[in-house]
Formats: sequence, structure tokens, C-alpha cells
Amino acid sequence: MASSNLLYELYERRLSRRLDRRRAPQHVAVMLDGNRRWARFTGTSTAHGHRKGADKITEFLTWADEAGVGRVTLWMLSTDNLSRDPGEVGDLLGIIAGTVDTLADDGRWKICLVGALDLLPSDLADRLRSAEQRNHEHATGSLDVNIAVGYGGRHEITDAVRALLKDKEGKGFQLGEVAETLTVDDIADHLYTAGQPDPDLVIRTSGEQRLSGFLLWQSVHSEFYFCETYWPDFRKVDFLRALRDYGQRERRLGR
Repeated sequence: MASSNLLYELYERRLSRRLDRRRAPQHVAVMLDGNRRWARFTGTSTAHGHRKGADKITEFLTWADEAGVGRVTLWMLSTDNLSRDPGEVGDLLGIIAGTVDTLADDGRWKICLVGALDLLPSDLADRLRSAEQRNHEHATGSLDVNIAVGYGGRHEITDAVRALLKDKEGKGFQLGEVAETLTVDDIADHLYTAGQPDPDLVIRTSGEQRLSGFLLWQSVHSEFYFCETYWPDFRKVDFLRALRDYGQRERRLGR
């Protein structure tokens, strides 16, 4: 065991030394997938799997900060997740709330809630907003962290269009006028992530190779990295491999 740990540490250091920090992604979005399957594999409860996944987040953010990443988006709860067994959803919401409180009070990063909080129980939504506000009053770090809760890509775009139409209506525009003048930037300005840079790199753990609605609008020019490891077992070397892979790609950004 000691020899394998030593080999792991040597490999991790070698990976880290060989990374070109000038080519590091500035915004990394992560689909924290595989908590339930990890729990089944280890013979533990689903709630335990979600807790182990939540425990990994602070560790991951530390790695991202060290690597020079400026922004991280973490998908912690999708709109589809809300239709699961009520007992599991209740456990998961409690774990998420506790995690957001911990991240908010850490002070090393600035958190921003991303998603339709109106879909959540009102007391939980209030707790999340309170944590976000508390964080904004004392956070001093340079890493911005989006926490996607109650998030779905289609839902976000629908909300953006709805907000855009209400905004235009409030300014006296007719529907036909809006249709004639509508631009891509108009919709982007009403997304949950309005004003933020799009993700350079999207990582999904657990071996699944699909987006499942994550950042549908924002990821149009993103690079994707799919990792076989379940999120609770995600290691620093897995992250460094993703950064290495990203650094070796030629980004054309649609050109």
C-alpha cells in the first residue's frame, strides 16, 4: 500500500509539473455524476453516496484554485432529480444545503446560485439564498463558484426567454417588435449565468458520455472530458489528466 501511494504521488507531481498553466481553462464546469452507483458498488446507502460526493467538493475546488482556474460550475441537482423518490430527494436537498453553507462560510471562493430555486421547498431556497448573501459579505478568494441547484438546460432557456419578453413588455415593446429585433445576446443576457464567461471545459464523471441538459446554451464551444471514475472517487490525478487533455487540444471555437 505504501509503495502504491508513493507511485501515485510521484505520478501526480509529474502530471502537475508538465501542465502548461498558460493553457489552463478559465472556466471548468463539472457534472458530479456517479454518487448513487458508487453507493451501490460499495454496499452503502444512496444518502451516504451523496454525502461522499459532497465531501469531495472542497477538495476539488482547492485543486482548481491551485491550477489557476478562475471559475467552476458544479451541477449538484437537476430539475429531473426532483422527480426521484421523495425520501431520496429530501436527503439530497439536506446534503446540498449543508454543503452550500460550508462553501459559503469557507471564504476562499465566491459562490453564486444557478438554477430555478422556485422549484425547491421555500425554506430550503431561503437557506441557500441566505448562504449566498453571507458569502458575498466576506469571501476574499479569486475563484468564483457557480452552484447549479434545480438546474436544467431547457428550463434555463425557457426562463431566459420568459424574462426577456417580460423585460421588453415593461419597456413598451410589442411582441412583433421583439421578434424582429431579437438577438442571441438578448437571450444570453437573461440566462442564469448572464455576464459570465462560457465554460472552456466540461467534465463529467462516472463514464456517461452525454450532457443531459447541462449548460446547453453556454457549452456550444466547450471542450468535453468524460471520466470513468465515480465522483466520490475522483482524484487529483483525474483532474490533472483532464487539464492535460484540454491543454493538448486545438480550440477552434466554431471557426
